Amino acid sequence: MVPFRRAFVAFALLLGATVASAQFGRQYGRLPEGPGVPVRFPPRDFENGSFYVCKLMYRSVWSEPQGVGWATDYPYAGINLMTRLSELTKTPVSRDKQGDPNYWVVRLTDDALFRCPFIIGSDVGTAEFSAVEAERLREYLLKGGFLWVDDFWGSHAWDVWSTEIHKALPEYPIVDIPLDHPVRHIMFDIPQFPQVTNINWWRRTGGDTRERGADSPAADFKMIADKKNRIMVLMSHNTDIGDSWEREGEDHEFFLQFAPAGYSVGINVVIYILTH
Repeated sequence: MVPFRRAFVAFALLLGATVASAQFGRQYGRLPEGPGVPVRFPPRDFENGSFYVCKLMYRSVWSEPQGVGWATDYPYAGINLMTRLSELTKTPVSRDKQGDPNYWVVRLTDDALFRCPFIIGSDVGTAEFSAVEAERLREYLLKGGFLWVDDFWGSHAWDVWSTEIHKALPEYPIVDIPLDHPVRHIMFDIPQFPQVTNINWWRRTGGDTRERGADSPAADFKMIADKKNRIMVLMSHNTDIGDSWEREGEDHEFFLQFAPAGYSVGINVVIYILTH
């Protein structure tokens, strides 16, 4: 069934790309990602029994080229992922009164943290956690929470991030996700993890996917697992999976090259977390 599923996801995404772009363009006025986009913190009673994604807000201590800190890929990446998830699976997705997916922003010090089943962090090679934030993240993850960090490139960003996450989980090692791990096969088969580049870099370089050149030769797919081997922290380094969702309706060639593989990864991860 895997080849059929691959063809299906590519065909379904191709049909929906233009519609999705128009829909989200009307709602958000095509605001840029990052600081220009209104931040949606969750209200008091935001849980409704359906799936939603939370975006991690953190403090940046330096800037990456082409990055805007925590707000990188916000909000369209998460919105588009939930839209495709609702189309390609039976997962009920949390929606607002207009029918659009709810995508909340959360800080590690917010009480809402423990009500977010799925948190995404971007450009985390610029992050710094306080002692309180690290302790809160540790508590969240050990209680069953999940964090996916994406879109950080090169050895320096990796060193920064690995230092920060080990403030929270010092005794847990970071390891490569093996080829036979369920997250690679739970719905779509992902033997090779895709390297997705920022769309502007891709256009400017004529299709190069290595945003840091020799310092980002290939995408890394890593994890921190708990004592029962459940993934607590998933890391997609030297790749921008979020751009394969965020930019799906902006460039047809970019869409064809990156979106089907990017959504296959995203949907696999969501299903894995919901079932583990």
